[in-house]
Amino acid sequence: MRKLLLGLDLGSSSVKASLLNADSGVVHASKSMPSKEMPIMAQKSGWAEQDPEMWWKYTVQVIQAVLKTGKVKPGELQAIGIAYQMHGLVVVDKDHQVLRPSIIWCDSRAIELGNSAFQELGEEYCLGNLLNSPGNFTASKLRWVMENEPEIADQIHKIMLPGDFIAMKLTGEILTSETGLSEGVFWDFKINELSDKVLANYQIPKSWIPEVKPSFSKQGEVTTEASKITGLEAGIPITYRAGDQPNNAFSLNVLKSGELATTAGTSGTVYGVTTEPLSDPKSRVNTFVHVNHQIEKPSYGVLLCINGTGILNSWLKRNLGAGDFDYQEMNIWAKSAPIGAVGLSFLPFGNGAERILENRILGAQLLGLDLLQHDKTHLMRAAQEGIVSALTYGFDIMKDMGLNLNKVKAGRANMFLSPVFRSAFIHMNEVELDFYNTDGAQGAARGAGVGAGVFSTTQEAFETLELLETFTPNPNFIPQYQEVYATWKEHLLTFLKN
Repeated sequence: MRKLLLGLDLGSSSVKASLLNADSGVVHASKSMPSKEMPIMAQKSGWAEQDPEMWWKYTVQVIQAVLKTGKVKPGELQAIGIAYQMHGLVVVDKDHQVLRPSIIWCDSRAIELGNSAFQELGEEYCLGNLLNSPGNFTASKLRWVMENEPEIADQIHKIMLPGDFIAMKLTGEILTSETGLSEGVFWDFKINELSDKVLANYQIPKSWIPEVKPSFSKQGEVTTEASKITGLEAGIPITYRAGDQPNNAFSLNVLKSGELATTAGTSGTVYGVTTEPLSDPKSRVNTFVHVNHQIEKPSYGVLLCINGTGILNSWLKRNLGAGDFDYQEMNIWAKSAPIGAVGLSFLPFGNGAERILENRILGAQLLGLDLLQHDKTHLMRAAQEGIVSALTYGFDIMKDMGLNLNKVKAGRANMFLSPVFRSAFIHMNEVELDFYNTDGAQGAARGAGVGAGVFSTTQEAFETLELLETFTPNPNFIPQYQEVYATWKEHLLTFLKN
């Protein structure tokens, strides 16, 4: 009988499920829904919300699809793992009913509340104990609800992160994890507990915080009701949960100090693992609990995040092509334009407040447009090079923190499918890039196997992970790409001065 593991990856664009064979590493079925990106509601500038019930609808559909395609028989599925978009806020009442749309990761409305909390709690406490400014994270979003929607706050029974919500729908239990609470800036790293000071400052009742479970552990079982809806067998355990960036690192077997992972979906990230509780004085990059953290063996993830990444590519596709071309064609056009796109530069910061810009909302900017020279090929290339330039700007911050950035791992997904994007990334940053046959849903499946004891060690979980290719910088191209970055950075600094 096959030993199968189900991984779910809840993003802001889609929900993906993968059915992994624990023995062979073969993916028997994989499905992503919807076919077009899930809508993000923005009632006001800087806002970003999604309906958690929409997430659940697509979760049910992808589960049903992979169970059918994979021809799963009773007893084969061993465990479920869940990865999810970080920093979102879900609030439910005592009957587990959602009280309002989720305020998701790229929503900027709570910036000033976070800035005020940083001053009130003090820089020394925030950077020393929280490793971050409260900023625009989940705790600040919750305080915004309390101040602006008291009628909603009065009904709150529990708060959750997006993955906690999906787990609740499957198991009926409301739980969370250390890494999840740290991403919400609820966690005191010095005492490895909830921060009573943050809760007191924001006046958040401690009873609203779910029970904490390790990332790798049994976290409830599929209920009879969820079984009827999804087709899953009742009693199958959830044994892993993590935010998308810690999970992306896990999916690439990035678990040791000095290892780095990157991804470029709706947002773009670089995630470095360290045993030291590092912090950036300006909180332009952020430190969270990594999935394998233990008190006796600490493990932290330093996260660089650029909000405006794949969403810029998606915007170009949607507005220039009206559905008439796909991302592969866009990548081909980008490759046909020369490095530097004949002087065209894109600042991709059009998806809310950017942490690397100290939570400023800059907006996306297209610079150097020549109506007699530039066409869609230059536009596509400038967008991809602009996104990589933004990541490079963040890379420099991480280097200043003491992280060693020489080799990075990425999965075969999203913008790393583009040869232009990969080339710009390795040459601007002068790094080697290991390219693996994996994604977030597969990572969540392997995590489930670790949490359920199907794999005896994390090393065993990754014995079947396939390295596809290693990309190494060509010294001849480094000066050209660094010139592109220098021009881009000059544009950025000009805007930041204004």
